[in-house]
Amino acid sequence: MDCEPDVLDEWVQKYVDHLSATRSAHTVRSYGSDLAQLCSTLEGQPRLTPEALRAYLRKFGQSPTTRARKLSTLRGFCRYLRHVGLISNDPTEALEAPIRRKRLPKALTQTQAGTMLDQAPEGSAPERDLALLELLYATGMRAAEIVSLDVSDVDWESKSIRVVGKRSKERVVLFGETCARALRTYIESGRVPPNEGSALFTNAQGGRLSTRSLQTIVKRWALRAGLPPDVSPHTLRHSFATHL
Repeated sequence: MDCEPDVLDEWVQKYVDHLSATRSAHTVRSYGSDLAQLCSTLEGQPRLTPEALRAYLRKFGQSPTTRARKLSTLRGFCRYLRHVGLISNDPTEALEAPIRRKRLPKALTQTQAGTMLDQAPEGSAPERDLALLELLYATGMRAAEIVSLDVSDVDWESKSIRVVGKRSKERVVLFGETCARALRTYIESGRVPPNEGSALFTNAQGGRLSTRSLQTIVKRWALRAGLPPDVSPHTLRHSFATHL
């Protein structure tokens, strides 16, 4: 059955408007550009089949990095369409991410870091994961320092955190408003109360989050952003220092 030629364009506009409420202007422009190419490929018709999306990725995803980024855009778009009831099945579930063989430099570029952090949070603990990444990038803290934090270590008035580092040396690190918002959202609506003590970052069972879990979270977000699989908390630490 033929569809009105501008239906897909309308869906894209709804999604872009939805993103504008929570995402940066850079992210909105990037997603909008990718989806405009999709509309052109499908001539405005919402025939979002795995075959059609593969054809789009072959045409516009000429490098593994570009293909992975556009696939991330498609996944976010289709999740939104399914959430609002415009499609019943997610066609991106049948698509595979490209294999990345290029090694990542010690630090991400600012664009890469922005792409990683500006993704729509997902997973079992999206508020926690976003707060973790924002804090890593904003402060340059080590993974072991992040997971050792207690709620009482955060000073909201000065936007600072007391950190106990190597050899039990204490220091104070500062964070900005973007990180503060992510932390507040997590504490108010996403934090599982700890079984004991006052751990800032907890797992689903209320235990203190482990460094291994933090590494897994960083890798998952990096892959969704089209970055190599060897991105780690230490990569964000290097990125923080470089971008300063």
